[in-house]
Amino acid sequence: MDLADEITLNAPKSRVYAALNDPEILRQSIPGCEELIKHSDTELEARVVLKIGPVKARFTGTVRLDTSGAPDAFSLTGQGNGGAAGHAKGGADVTLTEENGVTTLRYNARADIGGKLAQLGSRLIQSTAKKLAAQFFTNFQEVVAPAEV
Repeated sequence: MDLADEITLNAPKSRVYAALNDPEILRQSIPGCEELIKHSDTELEARVVLKIGPVKARFTGTVRLDTSGAPDAFSLTGQGNGGAAGHAKGGADVTLTEENGVTTLRYNARADIGGKLAQLGSRLIQSTAKKLAAQFFTNFQEVVAPAEV
């Protein structure tokens, strides 16, 4: 499964990049995230509860960051296990560009899933992944670049 999108944030690139590396902001942004532990600047561990179609599961997983292109770009790879519900592994490439204090975040993500989740069908998985990504970026934007009242 592949996902790609572009999000515009009314914040400078430095703030967006810092937020993408802040475990508390990420925890608040990730749908269903119960816990996010930063083990190092490049390694995170998460516990997330998700409902995908009829399957609800608690996933535990790890994420590794490659920040060699920072702050303009970085990559991440990860894997998670939801017990009987299944497992997932994948990664994403993220680029950040700024113009006049507004940052455009572009990502290309790919994931492979197995177990019960894989049996649900690619259409349901794809639509759920898009919904979760949209929810993440809505939450992320509210924290990083809240709308001015």
